[in-house]
Amino acid sequence: QARVTESGGGFVQPGGSLRLSCATSGFTLDYYVIAWFRQAPGKEREGVSCIAGSDGATYYGDGMKGRFTISMDKANNMVYLQMNTLEPEDTAVYYCAVDGLGCIASLRTQQMDYWGKGTPVTVSS
Repeated sequence: QARVTESGGGFVQPGGSLRLSCATSGFTLDYYVIAWFRQAPGKEREGVSCIAGSDGATYYGDGMKGRFTISMDKANNMVYLQMNTLEPEDTAVYYCAVDGLGCIASLRTQQMDYWGKGTPVTVSS
């Protein structure tokens, strides 16, 4: 059974950084894409970033490139989201998800095969 589990969320002041982790199991990263999404209070869920397990190609949602960096440790079945210069608008629950389609479709449609339960991030002074 495929499973993804997020960790690393927490409370951070504006301008700070966090690294979120997504532990994966039950499937081979080579054949899937792993994406990060987020949902802020009262807002729709949006795609943050995605990485292709096959070749490590990375993609970012609108406005996400620059402060967010996705990476993968295939040997340990981990995917990370480094978030820098965080702003209060980044406050959200961040989800890791897996899909067999490509990153562009995944970020656009959010039709993922497996989802984690999310990890909350709060950016506040």
